[in-house]
Amino acid sequence: MAARDRYSRKLECAMCGNSGYAEVSEDDMPSRKNPDFAVDSLPRGFLTERPSKYPDKHMIRCRCGHVFKFQQKTVYAEGGEPRRR
Repeated sequence: MAARDRYSRKLECAMCGNSGYAEVSEDDMPSRKNPDFAVDSLPRGFLTERPSKYPDKHMIRCRCGHVFKFQQKTVYAEGGEPRRR
């Protein structure tokens, strides 16, 4: 079984200001065809609108109805930056 990089990422809705930290993971093998990105848990008020194995294509829906890409300009939780080997 391949190892996974795990990290937290702050989600913030540009429409209503709802925010929280998502827990996500991806394969740490750079030779893989895709990063096998997965959202392990979402903060209250957010859900996955359209899943993807790529973080820049994974779409999130806020409770207000606003849909946005998971990978957006945002901040990482302290110590939650992706770990690279």
